Amino acid sequence: MHKVLFLSLSVLVLSACGNKASLQPITLSEQQQQLFEQSCKTCHANPANPAPQVGDKAAWDKRLEQGLPTLVQHAIQGFNAMPAGGLCATCTPPDFEAMITYMATAQTQK
Repeated sequence: MHKVLFLSLSVLVLSACGNKASLQPITLSEQQQQLFEQSCKTCHANPANPAPQVGDKAAWDKRLEQGLPTLVQHAIQGFNAMPAGGLCATCTPPDFEAMITYMATAQTQK
């Protein structure tokens, strides 16, 4: 039991380091895709908005230097022009993490 707990804590600590090099593209769950469409997309898929756009690697890399946990916290608490919760009243921290990862790693077509 103690070894499992230690291993879990080690993985948690390592994942909290925010190493952007390990951020891999993901596919959102159906529920997360719906949340994304209802909230994140309003700003993050609107080039007229100063928010980092889906698939804009340069904009996201700059932010990811802070670490994914920090970006999730910004989404939850609000940051600069982003409102608390990012317009999503039902999003959980894992939802925010998935949607941020999705936006930061999405391949955009030019």
